[in-house]
Amino acid sequence: MESKRIILGIDPGTQILGYGVIEISGRNARYIAMGILDLRKLTDHYVKLRKIYDEVTKLIDLYSPDDLAVEAPFYGKNIQSMLKLGRAQGSAIAAALNRDMPIFEYAPRKVKLAITGKGASSKEQVASLLINILKIKENSNFLDATDGLAVAYCHYLQLSNPQTDKAGSSNWESYIKSNPNRVK
Repeated sequence: MESKRIILGIDPGTQILGYGVIEISGRNARYIAMGILDLRKLTDHYVKLRKIYDEVTKLIDLYSPDDLAVEAPFYGKNIQSMLKLGRAQGSAIAAALNRDMPIFEYAPRKVKLAITGKGASSKEQVASLLINILKIKENSNFLDATDGLAVAYCHYLQLSNPQTDKAGSSNWESYIKSNPNRVK
């Protein structure tokens, strides 16, 4: 991993989009910012997509991230919601592509698993752990902001130990067996 790296994490949404920014220095992650883009007052879906593109572009220009980590849409009961979510994700990705940034996509379950050790964790559990891990003093009223931060932190963990995907560790015991030199 490079000595300094900035990661922008995005939790896409058509009502509220969450984002988080962390800086990686060696093996340490440092919290920089998190927030939301509130799109609830906009009624035209295509105007929302333009707003997402414009605002993510502003975040990229402000923080100069090295990577964009974005949460993948997940299939729920409503296929129309999933399609809208995919479009929101696509707008954020287009902003990164326009700035020649590498893009990394993570499934919601993988993000939760990376942060809490359980793929079915609640948003509140993810937020609580991240606030402790990154020693965040400010409080966001929106879990979407900590979700964006979680995607960035998941990417950091993937960068610091890319073997996690290859090893297929699904619990701490198999992780310890696969990574004896990382556990003290």
